[in-house]
Amino acid sequence: MKRSSFVGLATCVALASACNKAPHRELPPVPVLAATAERRSVPFTIEANGTVEPLETVAVESQVTGYLLRAGFKEGDEVRPGQVLFEIDPAPYRAALQQARAVLARDQAQLVAAQQDAERNDALAAKEYVTTQQAEQSRAAAAAQAASVKADEAAVESARINLENATIRSPIGGRAGGLLVKPGNLVRGGASVTLVTINRIHPILVRFAVPGNQLALIQRYRTRPLTVTAEPQGATTQARGTLSFVDNAVDSATGTVLLKAGFANQDGALWPGQFVKASLELYVEADALVVPSSAIVSGQQGSYVFVVKQDRTTEIRDVRVSRPAGDFTVLAAGVEPGEQVVTEGQLRLTAGAKVQIKLPPATPGAGASTRGST
Repeated sequence: MKRSSFVGLATCVALASACNKAPHRELPPVPVLAATAERRSVPFTIEANGTVEPLETVAVESQVTGYLLRAGFKEGDEVRPGQVLFEIDPAPYRAALQQARAVLARDQAQLVAAQQDAERNDALAAKEYVTTQQAEQSRAAAAAQAASVKADEAAVESARINLENATIRSPIGGRAGGLLVKPGNLVRGGASVTLVTINRIHPILVRFAVPGNQLALIQRYRTRPLTVTAEPQGATTQARGTLSFVDNAVDSATGTVLLKAGFANQDGALWPGQFVKASLELYVEADALVVPSSAIVSGQQGSYVFVVKQDRTTEIRDVRVSRPAGDFTVLAAGVEPGEQVVTEGQLRLTAGAKVQIKLPPATPGAGASTRGST
């Protein structure tokens, strides 16, 4: 084959191959959500799971035995200090009090007679009309009768207390629980049988434990009242209270220290036994650099973010995380205030990829909230 024919054939093959290649197409922008890095005041908080407990709780029991006549409240009622809770049949105790008073009156009369005999015999003994022994016996009888009167007075006081205890009053104010003994039942005093439990829930406490290595920091800022927020599971609102107790020892088994916070709880949002998310605020860091926590990506070499540049392409930027702060993360370095970072859609991105920033979905009810706050 001639050289010219070979060259011509190669040229045709090259042209055919070029015609068969698909034209290069630029990939469409990746839709993402983005947010702006900014500086703001961010509180330093310690978060933990907590349990709500009443400020006071009383298991009401009876000190006397008798039939329960009536209950002076309904289950779940708010009761006042001193309010009548139960009435036990007082008839036996009223009769016992009357009997004790009668015995006291009799012995008091006998005491008067014994004292008069003693005085008379003392006078006669001085004139030697009776013996000294007779005078001493009269004084001893008067003293014994005086002791009997003292015992009778104690018996009257005991009977009076038993009669008063037949009416059971609330020792504290709070919310009554379930009625454990119904009217008509026999109640036995001193049998450790709870009639009702009363919990004081206004105010109320939240108990939670934090790592022991945070104790020094807590003690440092405890020179002023420290705010604690509590969010019940499933609730959309938070209650605000104040740290009221730091335990005097770190639990060696768990490495935690127990804290308690008091809440006014006027709206009854916190309930004894409820599990809550507790957050203790120690101080507020001013001018902290923050980005949404969803922007942080964890990699083998550390944390990084996708920064959106002016030409809508992305750049991978290593960041140094200082601490989480709720829905945000405080950064020590890596981005500058005003830069945009990708918060959703990072899995489809690579360095230099073009992006299209979408609008965030509208929050239901946001418009109503905005109108209500103006």
